[in-house]
Amino acid sequence: MDWFALALICAFALASADAATKAWLSDYSAAELTLVRFTLTGVLLTPLLLGMPPLTDLPLAFWGWIAAMLPLELAAMLLYMTAIRDHPLSQTLPYLAFTPVLVMLTAFLVLGERVTPTGAAGVCLTVCGTWLLNVRHARPDDWRSWGEPLRAVFYQPGSRMMLAVALIYALTSTMGKAAMGYLGPHHFGALYFALLGLAALALFGLTRPVRVLRALGHRPGGGTGRRFAAVLAVVGLNALMVYTHFLALQRVEVAYMISVKRSSLLFGILYGALLFGEPGLRTQFPAGVLMLAGVVLIALA
Repeated sequence: MDWFALALICAFALASADAATKAWLSDYSAAELTLVRFTLTGVLLTPLLLGMPPLTDLPLAFWGWIAAMLPLELAAMLLYMTAIRDHPLSQTLPYLAFTPVLVMLTAFLVLGERVTPTGAAGVCLTVCGTWLLNVRHARPDDWRSWGEPLRAVFYQPGSRMMLAVALIYALTSTMGKAAMGYLGPHHFGALYFALLGLAALALFGLTRPVRVLRALGHRPGGGTGRRFAAVLAVVGLNALMVYTHFLALQRVEVAYMISVKRSSLLFGILYGALLFGEPGLRTQFPAGVLMLAGVVLIALA
């Protein structure tokens, strides 16, 4: 399977995991959701560690990348889970389209990737899509209000959180590819999420063991089996996202892979409208398409 198909599967799995989280685990705290998305996903991916070279064979540079990535990834997940839990998917997920825009800078600094004129055009389309996403803030009788959609990004909490997530993911995706040069994608994804899972468990689970029980679907009033099935669905989708992410990342430049992965924003907008009745699909979906068009141009750069 080529990188493009893997990246599309990754995008669909990510959007589906987000929608399932919002639908079935909306009463979980951000810390509990981080345990689900990191610790339990790490457990599910553990079989992929079979046949991995000894950890002592990995150079110090590899562990340096990992040490830098872990706290960033934890911070991003806390922001991510808070945003999709407390705010409409259509008002949060589209801002992840900024990740490939930011990757152009981080990949240039870390991996030597350069921006072409086509890539610059993609940046402009992405910014225009952001404007259109918030076009409802503009008033026909006030020309100054037409700049309000861009300013709205900075005072809407969910959008602001996702912009921070986009920046962090631009860093970690680039650093991840650099670290993956020392270990194949099958083993790297599993090891990385095992370490993330352990870090999340130490940070959020050991201090309050009840969070671990809730992450596993425990409900004091009953219904534990149904809740565990919901948790398992989210974890399975997240594991599929992780597996396809690193396979695709190995085969193509970071900006290209992340660009296609961000098609998840269109799936997310559709999930928001169809499953949660979020309004504004008529304006938000074209905005998402415009942002995605910018992403595609970046991928073609």
